[in-house]
Amino acid sequence: MRRKVVVLQTISIVGLVLLFIAGPQSGRLRYEQIKETNAELPLSSKSGHSLQSRLNIKENGTSTPSSGHPPTVDMKHPDEKLLDAASLYVDAIIAPGDTNLLKLECPVPSGDRYEHLRFYEESDWNAQNIEEDPLKYFFALDLYQCAYVLARLLGSILEAMKFLGPQHCALSIVEGRSKDGTFETLLLLTEQLDQLGVRFFLQSNERNPQRVGGGATGDRIEALVILRNQALQPLVDLQLGDDTEITVVFVNDVAICMEDMLELIYQRYRQNADMTCAMDWEVGAATFFYDAWISRGINGDSFFPISPDGNWDNATNLFWNDPTTLKLFNAGRPFQVFSCWNGAVTFTAKPIIQQKIQFRNAPTSECLQGEPVSFCKDLWIEGYGRIAVIPSVNLAYSNEKGREIKASKGYVTDFLGTNEDKKDKIEWEEKPPEKVKCIPSWTNQYWVPWNNTQFTE
Repeated sequence: MRRKVVVLQTISIVGLVLLFIAGPQSGRLRYEQIKETNAELPLSSKSGHSLQSRLNIKENGTSTPSSGHPPTVDMKHPDEKLLDAASLYVDAIIAPGDTNLLKLECPVPSGDRYEHLRFYEESDWNAQNIEEDPLKYFFALDLYQCAYVLARLLGSILEAMKFLGPQHCALSIVEGRSKDGTFETLLLLTEQLDQLGVRFFLQSNERNPQRVGGGATGDRIEALVILRNQALQPLVDLQLGDDTEITVVFVNDVAICMEDMLELIYQRYRQNADMTCAMDWEVGAATFFYDAWISRGINGDSFFPISPDGNWDNATNLFWNDPTTLKLFNAGRPFQVFSCWNGAVTFTAKPIIQQKIQFRNAPTSECLQGEPVSFCKDLWIEGYGRIAVIPSVNLAYSNEKGREIKASKGYVTDFLGTNEDKKDKIEWEEKPPEKVKCIPSWTNQYWVPWNNTQFTE
């Protein structure tokens, strides 16, 4: 039987300013995306086809694709004016060679580097007989107002799932508040994913994780916690067993290539890592590391020095006080950190499935920090402290900026050499740093014990 597609809607619909954890200082980090000019969706539908005629949506909210295996659909009402334009995005997503929309150019992985990640022989695959195949990869996203990058983002995810074995993959997306056709594109994509045989979970949530005042707030973090956990909830609901080995691939709304995700997965297995992260970048008059509020080195410090007055004059001075990490970073080799997120991550699903940890807000007695920091901290507490950054994976938040960062920092392929596997194994620190820098705001930074006030509720 073909894999069912699940499209859900929670009581509170629609939401998320992407998966990206906002840091303090609105002038430094972006919270709303700037659309690319040639990727705007027109506001009219030429054909006038309704969603019912496109997906055979019944009045009771269910849909029956041509296969006769109806997915469960309980959705918010799409904007009919955006459906024709959304179909252009679907075409660009499912066809890697489509050139109607601007996309970051991505190389096709060659050689056998990633072959051991696959769980099927392409010649033996039959999308009609996959119901009992074990899940191995769980892709999760929270998306808001990002139609301009969907062709590259979801196109690469589909390419990765086809490579890995679609019957062994699940895709969970929480969409929210989009007015640019993001939701409509995802909705039209459900039929394609059903035919591919991917377990697909599409949810909406109207919660708006917005910053209040001049710094990060608990309310904002709490909203992001809810949205992240919502994206992971299908993984828990599947009840796969405590010892199931699954890799979660959690991705922001970034311009990402198939090889970027495969490399993060590859390094998780090669390094025996519990979590691997990319490097994400802000590209403009200057290029600097993006996820500064979240990431902490294995020495507990931020990736670059931020002065007490909050200025980022030294934003390009990465790992200034950790020569070992700096050497590895400059060589493009993986290195251990205390915490990271950086646009895309992979991590073991075990503590999620076992419900030992989830994304959470910090209690008032704990350092005010983004939920990925708390998540990484809890991984350390549960014995999953092998957290690494893979500096050959470089990401940005639009196709144009992605092209610039790949040109300046390189594609994954550019880092691969005949001898790299002999020298890039991480020498893991099994204990976290004694203290980690707490940064409630850029002008309020201080050191705390890494495990101060463990969350026990």
